[in-house]
Amino acid sequence: MLAGFLGSGKTTLLNHLLHRSGGSRIGAVVNDFGAIEIDAMAVAGALGDSTVSLGNGCLCCAVDASELDEYLERLARPSLGIDVIVIEASGLAEPQELVRMVLASEHPGIVYGGLVEVVDAAEFADTRARHPEIDRHLGLADLVVVNKLDRAADGERVLGLVRSLVDRAAVVPARYGRIDPEFLFDCRPSEERIGQLSFDDLHDHTAGDRHDQHLHSGYDSVAFISEVPLDPRRLMQFLDSRPEGLYRIKGYVDFGPNDLANRYGVHAVGRFLRFYPEPWTPADARLTQLVLIGSGIDVPALGKELEACKSDAPHADEHGMWGVLRYVQEPEEEAAQEA
Repeated sequence: MLAGFLGSGKTTLLNHLLHRSGGSRIGAVVNDFGAIEIDAMAVAGALGDSTVSLGNGCLCCAVDASELDEYLERLARPSLGIDVIVIEASGLAEPQELVRMVLASEHPGIVYGGLVEVVDAAEFADTRARHPEIDRHLGLADLVVVNKLDRAADGERVLGLVRSLVDRAAVVPARYGRIDPEFLFDCRPSEERIGQLSFDDLHDHTAGDRHDQHLHSGYDSVAFISEVPLDPRRLMQFLDSRPEGLYRIKGYVDFGPNDLANRYGVHAVGRFLRFYPEPWTPADARLTQLVLIGSGIDVPALGKELEACKSDAPHADEHGMWGVLRYVQEPEEEAAQEA
């Protein structure tokens, strides 16, 4: 979800993602406020039939959750081969309502990917004066992109102020909307992701070097691998208290032999968390493989915290798994809980 007030640079950022997607196919829901769909025209050349344009109205007011689900369903059709959907909201949209609508999706293939709020650093003071609700929007965001820093006379002060207004969100400086797409989604086509992901798939050490301007300098990553199973209680304590700036967690977790004999895929973005149980196969190495991505995070400290999650128990305790199983939910159950 891409939000931000008028002129902050949302369309510029979206176009940057389209041209730096690393082969991933991006679908977009573009919502203009006005009768002439300028933003849709700006991105349609790159997207073609992968664009859904909602003109003449604010997305959170113009459609309800079921209508948005129809647009998401259209873009999620296997025939299009889309890997990630970006919803670029109108500059006057209400982020809280947009997030609620996405979480209410009943499509099994739709997983919430986070709220990205784009801020114009050069106009931040004036924007706050005109739209004091921006402070609340920043508090809702999972990732804040402080854009146009090259035009701001006091960029460091703006960065510090934005960081004081967010709630554990990662804050990334940018010029011309240039952030590394690896921060937001996995930059490789879905056809290449069929089957088990290797640790190299999860953690591409050369990802940042593929892009100019050293885009990867805006974030840090932690790669964690363990042959020892993790204790579910300790891991949930770690996840429940994850620090400011930690934006994404992805990978697989081994909780040791248990009744379901599953490994657990994990997907976390901002405050959103979901586990995906799947049976081990004879070819799978019983490992925990995780990658953590964030901005301004303490890499050594996070590594030590994950090391402390290792378990000396012969198997995962049934009661200890309750905390994990809370996040293994059907989409409609999840929407009800988040609402």
